[in-house]
Amino acid sequence: MMSTETSAKPLTFRAAQVTEAGGPFSVVERELPEPHPGHVRLTVEACGVCRSDSAFVNAAFPHVPFPLVTGHEIAGRIDAVGDGVEGWDAGDRVAVGWFGGNCGACLACREGDFIHCTRIQVPGWAYPGGYAEAVVVPASALARIPDEITAVEAAPMGCAGVTTFNALRRSPAKPGDLVAVLGLGGLGHLGVQFAAKLGFETVSIARGEDKAEAAKSFGAHHYIDGNAGDVADRLQALGGAKVVLATAASSEAMSATIDGLRHNGELIVLGATPEPIQVSPFQLIATSRTVHGHPSGTARDVEETLRFAALTGVRPMTETRPLDEVEAAYKRMLSGDARYRMVLTTGM
Repeated sequence: MMSTETSAKPLTFRAAQVTEAGGPFSVVERELPEPHPGHVRLTVEACGVCRSDSAFVNAAFPHVPFPLVTGHEIAGRIDAVGDGVEGWDAGDRVAVGWFGGNCGACLACREGDFIHCTRIQVPGWAYPGGYAEAVVVPASALARIPDEITAVEAAPMGCAGVTTFNALRRSPAKPGDLVAVLGLGGLGHLGVQFAAKLGFETVSIARGEDKAEAAKSFGAHHYIDGNAGDVADRLQALGGAKVVLATAASSEAMSATIDGLRHNGELIVLGATPEPIQVSPFQLIATSRTVHGHPSGTARDVEETLRFAALTGVRPMTETRPLDEVEAAYKRMLSGDARYRMVLTTGM
């Protein structure tokens, strides 16, 4: 990672950057930063390639800085500790996810609701992210990685993992309730695993009968092919879903599940898409159904997600590429062909 040719030459590390909105990635050398107070520097071992990264690459969010080093599914080891940091030491294995710090001053932060911080510090947006050999992050963003979890397995848990686990454990569903997971991709394959391990009667909904075997291997008790007929009717035939966890970024597919909810059922929206969900008041009022959005989770939530995964055997299915192949990894993620999460590795 770091150049040490002479004491006079600055230490450097490699990072994959995009110089303009929508541009390609290139791997460059940057000067190694020192962690300022309240921060730590990590040696990155793995970083997930998330679909949300494309929003930063294409400047879909405001004030995206270019040249841009994105990446918010980071796993590695602490390399250096800044002043004022307590409880963390060099060598600690840590993960950093979508939650990369918070302002501490907005209304949500003052209420202790840090994930809804109006100035949330997402790695790769608020500061250089994990498509690199090193990154400096606030200590408040750190989650410990259990020994049983590898860096490649830990990285996607900082976003995809915590998002699905948090949404399910905070949902109205109780063990034994029917819970459907819409989509069987990067989020959905984790959602099915977490749902089954949390004790829910788990339904996987995806497109194509060819996905049934994979869904069952992840722990689904039932499989519904979304291409084969009325999804809502088939959910009702199973008793009606207490929760539909919508991981697929398809508002049409989400809309098709609403009538499959039981009374007091909840559609939890995770898949990000700009198209509106189609629902009428008649579908909600008499049955007290709700449509509910859910973000990811704080560093503590990431840590609890990793601990639960270590205890129960939940793991992301990953494809890895070295940092030098970042463009290929990014394009494979965008294509939807990855099974199921793309992860960059640095060889550290």
